[in-house]
Amino acid sequence: MIALAPIMAPPMALPPLEPVLAAIDMAGVAVFAVSGALAAARIKQTIVTFAFFAVITAIAGGTLRDLLIGAPVFWVGRSDYLGICLAAAAAVWLLRADRWRLDALLWFDAVGLGAYSVLGATKAMSLGVPALPSVGMGVLTASFGGIVRDLLAGEPSVLLRREIYVSAAALGAGTYVGLTLAGLAMWPAAIAGAAAGFGLRALAIATGLKLPGYRGD
Repeated sequence: MIALAPIMAPPMALPPLEPVLAAIDMAGVAVFAVSGALAAARIKQTIVTFAFFAVITAIAGGTLRDLLIGAPVFWVGRSDYLGICLAAAAAVWLLRADRWRLDALLWFDAVGLGAYSVLGATKAMSLGVPALPSVGMGVLTASFGGIVRDLLAGEPSVLLRREIYVSAAALGAGTYVGLTLAGLAMWPAAIAGAAAGFGLRALAIATGLKLPGYRGD
């Protein structure tokens, strides 16, 4: 662990990231990779595009997070992350994703969003990042890959729609950070945070709930 100046010290000691959230980490990679491959399926792309979309959706947010907090980029030096992405792309291709319901992409993405909002906040806090920036790192980890995926697929960016997406990631990360600082153990806090982020996004998908738009003169 990197030694940090006292001003960056976390308000409480946190256990190492591994292996406590390893399962959430790999699950998030897998479901985000599937959502990326599904985006490629919707626009009838090649297997190469399937693989690229799967990889970029799964790792873009975590890569940017690690660069910002000065941590080693999580997938460099390991083969399992990219392996999961490629396996997910191949599975979507072989299972004929064009026969799936179109909203499958939204649901896989919602699961990944809940998991990665917690994972991003956890990693930031474990390196001594203060609470509010840690929430921001959770939001970035959970949402940036999906934003890049939609831009590559020619879809309108979620940031330019009234979708409850980034706000769901903020709820997940904020719930986790708040419960952790209140003294709750990591696993219960992580489960509660991931459930909160997924739950809000799932409610938006199921009911069409959206954020209010600005009303000027």
